[in-house]
Amino acid sequence: MRTDTKTIVATIAYLIGVRKNQWVLSYMEDCPDLLSELEQSQDAKTLRYLCKLRTMLMRHFTKTDNFLRYDLTNIDRIEWFDTENIRQLERWGFQIILANKRASDYSLHFNQLISANVEKCRPLFPDWIAWEYIKDLFLIPKYTKGENQKYEFEKYMEHIDWYPYQMYLHWKPKDLGNILYTDGKFLEMLYEMNGDYFGDSSKYKGVVNDVKDNIYDFIEKSYKTVLVVDCENSDVYKLYGALKSLNQTEIQKIHKIILYDDTHTTNGWDYLDKFVSIPVEHIEVERVTDRKSLVDIRVTAGICREFYRDDVSSFILLSSDSDYWGLISSLPEADFLVMIEYAKCGNAIKDALEEHGIFYCSLDDFCSGYIDELKRAVLINELRNCLPHILEYNGKELAHTLFEQARIEADEKEIMNFYEKYIKTLKLKVDADGNFSVDLS
Repeated sequence: MRTDTKTIVATIAYLIGVRKNQWVLSYMEDCPDLLSELEQSQDAKTLRYLCKLRTMLMRHFTKTDNFLRYDLTNIDRIEWFDTENIRQLERWGFQIILANKRASDYSLHFNQLISANVEKCRPLFPDWIAWEYIKDLFLIPKYTKGENQKYEFEKYMEHIDWYPYQMYLHWKPKDLGNILYTDGKFLEMLYEMNGDYFGDSSKYKGVVNDVKDNIYDFIEKSYKTVLVVDCENSDVYKLYGALKSLNQTEIQKIHKIILYDDTHTTNGWDYLDKFVSIPVEHIEVERVTDRKSLVDIRVTAGICREFYRDDVSSFILLSSDSDYWGLISSLPEADFLVMIEYAKCGNAIKDALEEHGIFYCSLDDFCSGYIDELKRAVLINELRNCLPHILEYNGKELAHTLFEQARIEADEKEIMNFYEKYIKTLKLKVDADGNFSVDLS
């Protein structure tokens, strides 16, 4: 059983200025590490503060204008504006306080600042999401025209209860409940609003909390836990998705990750250690003959060594190979938790695990939507390898080739997003000595 994730909606909620206590109540359980990540981003906090100012101005437009006009005060002395947010923005170099201005001037000013800074928050969202759809939520179209601002103001005030947490964003308000409830609900609404359809549920569905709790309990009860990976029978991107989906504090208790790799697997395994904080030991298993892999033998020997020599009591084993039941049944003193993949695993091994009370789960059930940094690193490396012969390729065909070489499962939209962002923007550079190179930035 899988459930919708909340990472995207939690990010949107933070950026539009939802109150911290409400944010924690709605999203902290599902996204325990996200708030601290957003709080560490000056770009995220900048957009959040600006959106809060714009919403508060909309809610109290007439009263604000009266204060500015008749009381000769300014917004940093008006109770519904967050004074500390204003001061912080000005410490960062943004001019927020305007002299001798009306509420309409502030409305234009806030929209200008939001328009100038929203693009900086693009890295907060995965590449597979249509960024233009997200960006549009923060921008009032043709905001320099007063009638457009007035239209958005009147629409917001008339339907304020239909806006998520009563915070302004640019959308066609409908009585849909909380559109920021789950990622699935939000993406369906967002794409439909733009005349599009989002159908890849693997990007926003993840395992239920019971599965996560079983993993945490297994690690917590263990004296020392090692995660052992048969790279031939495991998907690096699904593993990373699983690790990203789990509470980082809990999985920090894993002693190390051991990768038993073969020359015929994806280069993605070479990058895993750059994106996880758990120590990674990467063992390249050589072949005696090209037709016979020795990975399963090395995994078996390695686990025995860790158990008898290094006092490891528990193993999280990533493989769908039923041959490992011989290893598991031969080490009854050790504790095992097994992660499989549905397409690679038969019923025999699952029946044996269930019969002996050994917990197993599938990597396929973990959300695959938040692993862009690993996929991007592998794809960029593959692209860099193609640069000496780049003129021999068609750009769109090259994008498909890169995904195939990296062994990344993706739909056409995700592949084309990569093409638009990284291939279509390639630039030729010439250094001071006249040497040519291709700029990947």
